[in-house]
Amino acid sequence: MRNIQNTDAALIHKLHSDPIVNAFVGRDNSSTLKNAKDYIVKMQNLIDRNECIYWVISLNGSDNLVGSVCLWNFDFENEIVEIGYEMLHDFQGKGIMSEAIKKVIEYAFEEIKAKLITAFPSADNNNSVSILKKLNFEFEDKKYNNTHANIKNLVTYTLRNSVS
Repeated sequence: MRNIQNTDAALIHKLHSDPIVNAFVGRDNSSTLKNAKDYIVKMQNLIDRNECIYWVISLNGSDNLVGSVCLWNFDFENEIVEIGYEMLHDFQGKGIMSEAIKKVIEYAFEEIKAKLITAFPSADNNNSVSILKKLNFEFEDKKYNNTHANIKNLVTYTLRNSVS
């Protein structure tokens, strides 16, 4: 995992053009290379303002983006942070995202000192829900810091820091 770079624009565009990924994250399919470049600037600005931590996922031996994972929607008062993630369709189902999320969970609990990580997948996204369950996230009937409006069949999963 690494920081997002301006050179990621073409692969961000590819990721944001994937209709399956977009359906699950509530994004329209109108990505362009300019939109991808604007997205990178937006992420870099959020990072600079400490409103987001964003990692590009790449395979060992390659710098090419295959997905991304982020922590955002920080609720410092209640020590809650949201995790978000997406992966190019060709790389799904290979354990890559699980490995990346494990590292981000560790970071959230050890570095940020979060007590709770929230995730808001579509219940229709079986891969995402399976990853969360595998990593001990639990289904909850509470909205927490959810700001998503465009995701169909949105559900809440949480993971509590067991050492805090």
